[in-house]
Amino acid sequence: MQIQASDLTFLKELSANNNRDWFKDHKDQYQVAHEHLVTFADAVLAEMQPVDNIETISGKKSMHRIYRDVRFSKNKAPYKQNWSGSLKRASDLLRGGYYFHIEADSAFVGGGFWGPNPADLKRIRTDIARNPEDLRAIISDKTFVDTFGQLEGDQVKTAPKGYKKDHPAIELLRFKQYIIAKKFTKKEVLDPNFYLQVADTFQKMRPFFDYMSEVLTTDENGVPLFE
Repeated sequence: MQIQASDLTFLKELSANNNRDWFKDHKDQYQVAHEHLVTFADAVLAEMQPVDNIETISGKKSMHRIYRDVRFSKNKAPYKQNWSGSLKRASDLLRGGYYFHIEADSAFVGGGFWGPNPADLKRIRTDIARNPEDLRAIISDKTFVDTFGQLEGDQVKTAPKGYKKDHPAIELLRFKQYIIAKKFTKKEVLDPNFYLQVADTFQKMRPFFDYMSEVLTTDENGVPLFE
Protein backbone atom coordinates (compact mmCIF):
# COMPACT_ATOMS: atom_id res chain seq x y z
CA MET A 1 0.00 0.00 0.00
CA GLN A 2 3.07 2.28 0.15
CA ILE A 3 3.95 4.42 -2.85
CA GLN A 4 7.53 3.79 -3.88
CA ALA A 5 10.21 6.31 -4.86
CA SER A 6 10.49 4.49 -8.18
CA ASP A 7 6.81 5.27 -8.88
CA LEU A 8 7.61 8.99 -8.70
CA THR A 9 10.86 8.59 -10.62
CA PHE A 10 8.84 7.07 -13.45
CA LEU A 11 6.69 10.21 -13.59
CA LYS A 12 9.77 12.44 -13.65
CA GLU A 13 11.32 10.47 -16.49
CA LEU A 14 8.01 10.42 -18.36
CA SER A 15 7.84 14.20 -18.07
CA ALA A 16 11.19 14.44 -19.86
CA ASN A 17 10.29 11.78 -22.46
CA ASN A 18 6.59 12.19 -23.10
CA ASN A 19 6.34 10.19 -26.32
CA ARG A 20 5.00 6.81 -27.35
CA ASP A 21 8.35 5.25 -28.19
CA TRP A 22 9.79 5.95 -24.73
CA PHE A 23 6.61 4.77 -23.03
CA LYS A 24 6.62 1.53 -25.03
CA ASP A 25 10.23 0.86 -24.02
CA HIS A 26 9.35 1.47 -20.36
CA LYS A 27 5.95 -0.25 -20.29
CA ASP A 28 7.11 -2.80 -17.71
CA GLN A 29 8.19 0.00 -15.37
CA TYR A 30 4.81 1.67 -15.84
CA GLN A 31 2.92 -1.52 -15.04
CA VAL A 32 4.86 -2.10 -11.81
CA ALA A 33 4.27 1.49 -10.69
CA HIS A 34 0.60 1.29 -11.64
CA GLU A 35 0.15 -1.81 -9.49
CA HIS A 36 1.68 0.04 -6.54
CA LEU A 37 -0.82 2.87 -7.03
CA VAL A 38 -3.72 0.42 -7.29
CA THR A 39 -2.67 -1.14 -3.98
CA PHE A 40 -2.47 2.35 -2.46
CA ALA A 41 -5.94 3.22 -3.79
CA ASP A 42 -7.32 -0.06 -2.42
CA ALA A 43 -5.99 0.89 1.01
CA VAL A 44 -7.61 4.34 0.85
CA LEU A 45 -10.89 2.78 -0.28
CA ALA A 46 -10.80 0.28 2.60
CA GLU A 47 -10.47 3.18 5.04
CA MET A 48 -13.36 5.08 3.45
CA GLN A 49 -15.89 2.28 3.05
CA PRO A 50 -16.82 2.08 6.76
CA VAL A 51 -17.40 5.84 7.02
CA ASP A 52 -19.10 6.71 3.72
CA ASN A 53 -21.20 5.04 1.05
CA ILE A 54 -18.71 4.68 -1.80
CA GLU A 55 -19.85 3.52 -5.23
CA THR A 56 -16.32 2.85 -6.55
CA ILE A 57 -15.76 -0.89 -6.16
CA SER A 58 -11.96 -1.16 -6.16
CA GLY A 59 -8.72 0.77 -6.19
CA LYS A 60 -8.21 -0.28 -9.80
CA LYS A 61 -11.57 1.18 -10.79
CA SER A 62 -10.70 4.42 -8.99
CA MET A 63 -7.53 5.00 -11.01
CA HIS A 64 -7.59 7.40 -13.95
CA ARG A 65 -5.94 6.46 -17.22
CA ILE A 66 -2.47 7.82 -17.83
CA TYR A 67 -3.32 8.32 -21.50
CA ARG A 68 -4.37 11.84 -22.44
CA ASP A 69 -7.19 12.69 -24.84
CA VAL A 70 -5.38 15.06 -27.18
CA ARG A 71 -8.11 15.42 -29.83
CA PHE A 72 -9.18 18.90 -28.75
CA SER A 73 -6.01 20.01 -26.97
CA LYS A 74 -3.12 22.14 -28.19
CA ASN A 75 -0.90 20.07 -25.90
CA LYS A 76 -0.29 16.87 -27.88
CA ALA A 77 1.76 15.08 -25.21
CA PRO A 78 0.19 11.60 -25.14
CA TYR A 79 0.58 10.89 -21.42
CA LYS A 80 -0.33 12.55 -18.15
CA GLN A 81 2.55 13.34 -15.82
CA ASN A 82 0.77 12.29 -12.66
CA TRP A 83 -1.05 9.44 -10.97
CA SER A 84 -4.63 10.22 -10.06
CA GLY A 85 -7.86 8.62 -9.01
CA SER A 86 -11.27 9.34 -7.55
CA LEU A 87 -13.88 7.77 -5.30
CA LYS A 88 -17.53 8.33 -6.16
CA ARG A 89 -20.13 8.61 -3.42
CA ALA A 90 -23.16 6.40 -4.00
CA SER A 91 -26.76 7.43 -4.72
CA ASP A 92 -28.31 10.75 -5.70
CA LEU A 93 -28.43 11.78 -2.05
CA LEU A 94 -24.66 11.90 -1.50
CA ARG A 95 -23.00 14.67 -3.46
CA GLY A 96 -19.33 15.55 -3.91
CA GLY A 97 -16.39 13.42 -5.00
CA TYR A 98 -13.00 12.49 -3.55
CA TYR A 99 -9.86 12.95 -5.68
CA PHE A 100 -6.14 12.31 -5.27
CA HIS A 101 -3.40 13.64 -7.55
CA ILE A 102 0.26 12.61 -7.26
CA GLU A 103 3.10 14.19 -9.22
CA ALA A 104 6.84 13.49 -9.15
CA ASP A 105 7.59 16.04 -6.42
CA SER A 106 4.27 16.80 -4.75
CA ALA A 107 0.63 15.83 -4.44
CA PHE A 108 -2.76 17.11 -3.44
CA VAL A 109 -6.03 15.64 -2.27
CA GLY A 110 -9.20 17.39 -3.31
CA GLY A 111 -12.93 17.21 -3.39
CA GLY A 112 -16.03 19.17 -4.22
CA PHE A 113 -17.74 20.42 -7.33
CA TRP A 114 -15.44 21.02 -10.32
CA GLY A 115 -18.16 21.54 -12.92
CA PRO A 116 -21.60 21.89 -11.37
CA ASN A 117 -24.35 21.94 -13.96
CA PRO A 118 -26.34 25.19 -14.27
CA ALA A 119 -29.23 23.90 -12.17
CA ASP A 120 -26.96 22.79 -9.33
CA LEU A 121 -24.97 26.02 -9.41
CA LYS A 122 -28.19 28.04 -9.29
CA ARG A 123 -29.46 25.98 -6.34
CA ILE A 124 -26.19 26.43 -4.42
CA ARG A 125 -26.21 30.18 -4.99
CA THR A 126 -29.87 30.44 -3.98
CA ASP A 127 -29.14 28.78 -0.67
CA ILE A 128 -26.02 30.87 -0.06
CA ALA A 129 -27.88 34.08 -0.84
CA ARG A 130 -30.65 33.16 1.59
CA ASN A 131 -28.45 31.90 4.43
CA PRO A 132 -24.70 32.31 3.88
CA GLU A 133 -23.89 31.62 7.52
CA ASP A 134 -24.31 27.86 7.11
CA LEU A 135 -21.47 27.65 4.59
CA ARG A 136 -19.41 30.31 6.35
CA ALA A 137 -19.54 28.29 9.58
CA ILE A 138 -18.17 25.24 7.78
CA ILE A 139 -15.30 26.97 5.97
CA SER A 140 -14.29 29.00 9.03
CA ASP A 141 -14.18 25.96 11.33
CA LYS A 142 -10.69 25.39 12.74
CA THR A 143 -10.40 21.85 11.37
CA PHE A 144 -11.41 23.04 7.91
CA VAL A 145 -8.98 25.97 7.93
CA ASP A 146 -6.11 23.88 9.32
CA THR A 147 -6.70 21.21 6.68
CA PHE A 148 -7.80 23.05 3.55
CA GLY A 149 -7.10 26.71 4.19
CA GLN A 150 -9.97 28.17 2.23
CA LEU A 151 -12.60 27.47 -0.39
CA GLU A 152 -11.16 27.35 -3.92
CA GLY A 153 -12.47 27.40 -7.48
CA ASP A 154 -12.97 29.64 -10.51
CA GLN A 155 -15.02 32.75 -9.93
CA VAL A 156 -16.89 35.34 -11.97
CA LYS A 157 -15.12 38.70 -12.02
CA THR A 158 -17.85 40.80 -10.44
CA ALA A 159 -21.20 39.20 -9.63
CA PRO A 160 -23.20 36.33 -11.14
CA LYS A 161 -26.31 37.18 -13.12
CA GLY A 162 -29.18 38.07 -10.84
CA TYR A 163 -27.04 39.27 -7.92
CA LYS A 164 -25.76 42.70 -7.02
CA LYS A 165 -22.06 43.42 -6.57
CA ASP A 166 -22.68 44.55 -3.01
CA HIS A 167 -24.63 41.44 -1.96
CA PRO A 168 -23.65 40.54 1.65
CA ALA A 169 -22.50 37.09 0.49
CA ILE A 170 -20.90 38.11 -2.80
CA GLU A 171 -17.56 36.52 -1.83
CA LEU A 172 -19.31 33.11 -1.85
CA LEU A 173 -21.73 33.76 -4.71
CA ARG A 174 -18.92 34.59 -7.15
CA PHE A 175 -17.69 31.00 -7.21
CA LYS A 176 -18.38 28.92 -10.31
CA GLN A 177 -16.71 25.93 -8.69
CA TYR A 178 -16.70 24.91 -5.04
CA ILE A 179 -13.49 22.99 -4.34
CA ILE A 180 -11.41 22.16 -1.30
CA ALA A 181 -7.89 20.70 -1.38
CA LYS A 182 -4.85 19.89 0.72
CA LYS A 183 -1.27 19.73 -0.59
CA PHE A 184 1.35 17.15 0.39
CA THR A 185 5.12 17.04 -0.02
CA LYS A 186 7.06 14.27 -1.72
CA LYS A 187 8.27 13.12 1.70
CA GLU A 188 4.67 12.78 2.89
CA VAL A 189 3.69 10.86 -0.26
CA LEU A 190 6.44 8.31 0.37
CA ASP A 191 5.47 7.83 4.01
CA PRO A 192 4.08 4.31 4.64
CA ASN A 193 1.01 5.89 6.25
CA PHE A 194 0.22 8.27 3.40
CA TYR A 195 -2.94 6.31 2.60
CA LEU A 196 -4.16 7.08 6.12
CA GLN A 197 -3.43 10.78 5.65
CA VAL A 198 -5.41 10.77 2.41
CA ALA A 199 -8.37 8.96 3.98
CA ASP A 200 -8.29 11.32 6.97
CA THR A 201 -8.32 14.33 4.62
CA PHE A 202 -11.27 12.86 2.73
CA GLN A 203 -13.18 12.39 5.98
CA LYS A 204 -12.58 16.00 6.95
CA MET A 205 -14.46 17.02 3.80
CA ARG A 206 -17.68 15.56 5.17
CA PRO A 207 -19.20 18.69 6.78
CA PHE A 208 -18.77 20.49 3.44
CA PHE A 209 -20.20 17.53 1.51
CA ASP A 210 -23.08 17.09 3.94
CA TYR A 211 -24.03 20.74 3.52
CA MET A 212 -23.89 20.55 -0.28
CA SER A 213 -25.76 17.23 -0.32
CA GLU A 214 -28.63 18.71 1.68
CA VAL A 215 -28.78 21.77 -0.57
CA LEU A 216 -28.66 19.81 -3.82
CA THR A 217 -31.19 17.16 -2.84
CA THR A 218 -33.92 19.54 -1.68
CA ASP A 219 -35.83 22.34 -3.35
CA GLU A 220 -35.83 25.95 -2.16
CA ASN A 221 -38.49 25.05 0.44
CA GLY A 222 -36.46 22.16 1.85
CA VAL A 223 -38.63 19.50 0.23
CA PRO A 224 -36.61 16.37 -0.75
CA LEU A 225 -36.13 15.90 -4.49
CA PHE A 226 -35.37 12.17 -4.18
CA GLU A 227 -37.10 9.38 -2.28
